[in-house]
Amino acid sequence: MLITRRNALTVALGCAATMATSSSPARTYPNKPVHLIVPYPAGGGTDFYARLVGGKMAELIGQPIVVENKPGAATNIAAEYVAKAPPDGHTILLGDMATFAVNRSLYKKLPFDPDNDFSPIALTARFLSVLVANPKKLNANSVAELVAAAKSAPGGIDMAHVGIGSPFHLAAVWLQQLAGIKLNEIPYRGAGPAVQGLLSGDAHVLFVDYATARSHIAAGSLKAIAVTTLESRPELRSVPPVAATEGLARFELEPWQGLVAPASTPSAIIDVLRNAHATATADPVVRQKLNDAGAEPLQSSPHEFAEHTRRETAKWAQIIAAGNVQVD
Repeated sequence: MLITRRNALTVALGCAATMATSSSPARTYPNKPVHLIVPYPAGGGTDFYARLVGGKMAELIGQPIVVENKPGAATNIAAEYVAKAPPDGHTILLGDMATFAVNRSLYKKLPFDPDNDFSPIALTARFLSVLVANPKKLNANSVAELVAAAKSAPGGIDMAHVGIGSPFHLAAVWLQQLAGIKLNEIPYRGAGPAVQGLLSGDAHVLFVDYATARSHIAAGSLKAIAVTTLESRPELRSVPPVAATEGLARFELEPWQGLVAPASTPSAIIDVLRNAHATATADPVVRQKLNDAGAEPLQSSPHEFAEHTRRETAKWAQIIAAGNVQVD
């Protein structure tokens, strides 16, 4: 069972004891800064999580955690970099559902093996995501109105996304499948650039994580049309789920992330990192900031990580095949 809000404090207390008694090589780890590789540009939800939680983890492990952004190829560039790094715990990856579940169905060949090139540390979080529109470009207050506009608007509706094969691109693909519409897809390299494209009027709508869009929603420059969870969320109480729209009851997207190290990293080092993450996300200040951004912290065992990945791989493989989505 994934560990979420309710029992995180209990986990954190146990983690602190484990960290204090870890045996070699954890006794000498870390002996230099840890590089946390983020596979997206600065400004998105993954980057926000890495810098917030990584900063607290650094206090716990006694060494800086340096966040490095290595975007590109739907997270594959960052994943390959970490897969080839020394297995000493000083280079780790905050990958996501694209890295571990989606890309194996998108690419004919990956430059890494998602199952065998990494040592899982923990599932870290799942993120509230939202369908937003530029209100100056599209007068739609619901998904039903968006669907109607897509069917009738001259030239169609332009849908920005954060890169071909990304979770938010696949959300757009799935919406088109379920609603029977065609959207003009405009790819960007990351959530931050996609939001800027939407704000500038280069697109009508965008699926994106709430952490990236929330300030623009609050300012009124973007309009939240729907959330991608099956039920409404406290962060956006008045915003209905996509699944509430007739014909879209199966639609659900909860982007998730996980920490991994290169394969063969000693289990004692993995334990130090897992414990530090659990303790960091149990901190009240960190947890409140995550909650405000629509991020729900998670913890897991390696087996739970693998099982979650297996289920997600099967789900998105069907959507990718039906949408004939492939990246060379």
